[in-house]
Amino acid sequence: MGAVSSRGFEDSLSATAARSPHGWKTYNRPDAVHLLCARARDEEVAEALIREMDWYDRYLARGHSDRSANTSPGNKVGGLSNIVEKALGATAKSGRSAISGVIGPGERAERKGLLFCATPAGDFVCGTLQLAAGMNLHVFTTGRGTPYGLAMVPVVKVSSRTELAQRWPDLIDVDAGRIASGRSTVEEIGWELFHYYLDVASGRKKTWTEVHRIHNDLALFNPAPLT
Repeated sequence: MGAVSSRGFEDSLSATAARSPHGWKTYNRPDAVHLLCARARDEEVAEALIREMDWYDRYLARGHSDRSANTSPGNKVGGLSNIVEKALGATAKSGRSAISGVIGPGERAERKGLLFCATPAGDFVCGTLQLAAGMNLHVFTTGRGTPYGLAMVPVVKVSSRTELAQRWPDLIDVDAGRIASGRSTVEEIGWELFHYYLDVASGRKKTWTEVHRIHNDLALFNPAPLT
């Protein structure tokens, strides 16, 4: 994911990296926001990142919750022990390009480059807010086969485990588990994903979510503490 993201920005494309819960801190320990701010295009973008994270902490506090509510049970069964590990993985998926801007909930993307879309981590709300920001192709990585899809844009399912891709070949579009097994390199999978994105965006290929019409409902941000 990180390799293909960086490659896309070299070609002047735009992308969003979402999910605020992965960015700030849990149990008063620094998480990944320092890594994100270090990649900010300028001081204004860094301040916007910190401002969104701070707003989200206060939002959770009003609902008597905090970021420790994430990770999900499925995340833990899959091997993640806490939000810090999840945050670092989410940050790695965005590659190494400079972060060009921050999109608040309900705002539209107005520039090219890597944009941080401030959303909760829940798939349905995260996808809805990215749609509101102007997303036209959604890339969804999964290690457990989440049956997620959107009616308005193609959703590319990328598995982190080859066993999952073999079990559900009619759900997974690209098997990135080949990196862990040593059958492919990060760069090779990155190029494969890059060309697959172009084929889907150009209408030359359909994702499995499009073929099977796997479409979940849109879900808006609400006053409840969504992590």
